[in-house]
Amino acid sequence: MTLPFGRRLADAVAARGPLCVGIDPHVPLLEKWELPDSPEGLARFTDAVVDALAGTVAVLKPQLAFYERHGSRGLAVLEDAVVRARAAGSLVLLDAKRGDIGSTMDAYADYLRPEHPLAVDAMTVSPFLGPGSLQPAVDTARLTGGGLFVLARTSNPDAGTLQHALVTDGVGERSVAQVVVDTVRGWNTPGWVVGDPLPDIGSVRDVASRFGPTTGSFGLVVGATLRELDVDLAGLGGPVLAPGLGAQGGSVPDLRRLFGTDAAVVPTVSRDVLAAGPDRAALRAAADRWTEELAG
Repeated sequence: MTLPFGRRLADAVAARGPLCVGIDPHVPLLEKWELPDSPEGLARFTDAVVDALAGTVAVLKPQLAFYERHGSRGLAVLEDAVVRARAAGSLVLLDAKRGDIGSTMDAYADYLRPEHPLAVDAMTVSPFLGPGSLQPAVDTARLTGGGLFVLARTSNPDAGTLQHALVTDGVGERSVAQVVVDTVRGWNTPGWVVGDPLPDIGSVRDVASRFGPTTGSFGLVVGATLRELDVDLAGLGGPVLAPGLGAQGGSVPDLRRLFGTDAAVVPTVSRDVLAAGPDRAALRAAADRWTEELAG
């Protein structure tokens, strides 16, 4: 039986460090690598990244949109890459940001099923149709041992338009972002479902807040470039995906400033590593530099 994603993530981080590298073959980067904007160029790019990094980093995060834009041939490239990356020991987090209701959300969650041709270890999802809309994905993740990272406090300039909006309910007045955080904290609490009273933070403090055997499989996306952390992550019990290191302005000191030293943080770097290609040794060296800095 497949171990839960949280446990597999903890094992991968223990073996390789917490670095997640995004695989983002956008047109300017293909041009920089002197590759055509075609399925063939996409395949050469992806092969180089997977060959260089799948045996080195804990998590690889392909952005689905860059493969979908090439149609079925692009998805075939991604299917092959996912299989090879997982076989080499890296976890694959599909950056899909899916969010819908009912059977549609259930279908999106099929990426977590082992029989799916593009089966991955975890995926990113959007909660803005309401926390309950993601329940089919939560159910599938629990059944298959998969993981979810839910958009909570992103660092794009106008994120606060929705994420800072206030909600008043039986719990009190909270921001939308905090509602997302509290919901995911509930998912990492055995027996809790959407609609139940929120678990008391003190009751889940025995769930390790940093990587370990009890790391939960449900995490959050919180930007590493935020000026301040304006949500309470106490007792989350799961990992935080922190995109934005490197070219987007985030740094290792920013991670420590925002999250301290105890949280189970998965820092994400894309452009700062991918810009080193297409040479495989240079890609690996760039990832190694970030891994060493994160360990310092």
